[in-house]
Amino acid sequence: MSLFDVYPIYNITPVKALGAKVWDDEGQEYLDFYGGHGVISIGHSHPAYVKAISEQVGKIGFYSNSIQNPLQESLGTKLTQLSGYPDYSLFLCNSGAEANENALKLASFHTGKKKVIAFKKSFHGRTSAAVAATDNPSIIAPINAGHEVVFLPLNDVIAFQSEIEKGDTCAVIIEGIQGVGGLDEGTTEFFQAIEKACKINNVVLILDEIQSGYGRSGKFFAHQYHDIKPDIIAMAKGMGNGFPIGGILISPAFKASHSLLGTTFGGNHLACAAALSVLEIIEKENLIANVNAISSYFKELAAQIPHVKKVKGRGLMLGLEFDFEISELRKALIYNEHIFTGSASQKKLLRILPPLSITKEDVDHFFAGLKKALETVAIEAPI
Repeated sequence: MSLFDVYPIYNITPVKALGAKVWDDEGQEYLDFYGGHGVISIGHSHPAYVKAISEQVGKIGFYSNSIQNPLQESLGTKLTQLSGYPDYSLFLCNSGAEANENALKLASFHTGKKKVIAFKKSFHGRTSAAVAATDNPSIIAPINAGHEVVFLPLNDVIAFQSEIEKGDTCAVIIEGIQGVGGLDEGTTEFFQAIEKACKINNVVLILDEIQSGYGRSGKFFAHQYHDIKPDIIAMAKGMGNGFPIGGILISPAFKASHSLLGTTFGGNHLACAAALSVLEIIEKENLIANVNAISSYFKELAAQIPHVKKVKGRGLMLGLEFDFEISELRKALIYNEHIFTGSASQKKLLRILPPLSITKEDVDHFFAGLKKALETVAIEAPI
């Protein structure tokens, strides 16, 4: 059987990983500055994480949500404490797309409406409502196009006010920092205007923190830079450090009822053990403080590279903007310098999403490789 060919694939086969390093089947070591789309938060194969998962699967790996699962309670308690949302409740699922799907569904139940306001260059997932709220027509199938979604420019307060005051909106969904879209973000003024307008118009504010959450921005959630409190917060990626898990934090203003939301695999024992371990490691190793320290160091070194025109993003959710398309640069980095990086819909942006535990030595390694890769690209095709 052949695999359905939907992914462009580099000719590399990873077989082992530790911290910010990955090794392929030929023994070649790579520096991971992409973390598999920002999924690796505490570092590959962290010993405490491996121990937690191994011990849990030896006890019980899965049972449905029809029984008591104390691990869900432990995860919810630790998550709401560390995130600064002690009065919010938690619904667990399996992925970021599912998190946004459930957030949008809950908003529609709550308001009795169906129109959604989203933003240009947004990415919220590939399931039905989540992909409809994603600004990429090429991945929206006809069956998804029936959702009523309006896409507005980021930071255009007047356009936003005009749309939400029509009175037919159920939810506004916005990323703390855009990921696939290219590291753009709302200003504090814009986020606060959204929050205020949502309250006035009885609209649910959903913060998509799937990539920008879990400390990646330098705060637990990126929206916390703007002094706002959304109604629902969607999470995934760094939440499980590679184990599939997602979830939404839900304001106490929402009333739960049996069967309102549901999932077979969401919140299973093994997923909860993984996610709880991630939070414990983030706390014990002060990884958010490390994110801020390393981010500052990274930006200092980036400023010394003439080809880098701009550094976008926050924390360790960063983008290096060049005045040329970066596809060949990425190839030079991975094949010649053995460094993983990412791309975005903005073709001149190199995305940087390393583990939150990276060191200054890792950053030095990255920039040494970047300088060599830039020389290679300049020789092969002058930039």
